[in-house]
Amino acid sequence: MDHELFELAEQLGRSLKANGKKIATAESCTGGWIAQAITEVPGSSAWFDRGFVTYSNASKVQMLGVRQETLEKYGAVSAETAMEMALGALANSDADCACAVTGIAGPDGGTPEKPVGTVFIAWQYKDGGCEVIKKQFAGDRHQIRQQTVKIAIQGIADYRLMLATRE
Repeated sequence: MDHELFELAEQLGRSLKANGKKIATAESCTGGWIAQAITEVPGSSAWFDRGFVTYSNASKVQMLGVRQETLEKYGAVSAETAMEMALGALANSDADCACAVTGIAGPDGGTPEKPVGTVFIAWQYKDGGCEVIKKQFAGDRHQIRQQTVKIAIQGIADYRLMLATRE
């Protein structure tokens, strides 16, 4: 899977670089793994602006501007929080697009409403486009995090390719 993540990040980099765009990341459950996968690609400094690892609720508020009301009403693991994380990463960077992830990687922390493996991934773009998805991954902690990284990188790459076909 590490080779697959590298290839996805490399594809993303080619697309972003060709379009003169940069990305920022905001990560909770992946702990910086998306940024790590991206920066494995030589030359990624041309298209990766920065990454935020906001594991605690306080860091989500302080670094990304996630509203305390959002955390209280919907929880840290929610579509609303993921979207605010992505918006905050975009607002606090020089990037053109941002990806944010928040979830329950386990083995503890799940509830009947949000079992282990529940992950929200959000993508936000300066052109106004935005998307958030909910995934229910299976596996152990490592596998859940790895699947999250893959989908997060694919989502940005797919969006860039979609834009390229419109231009």
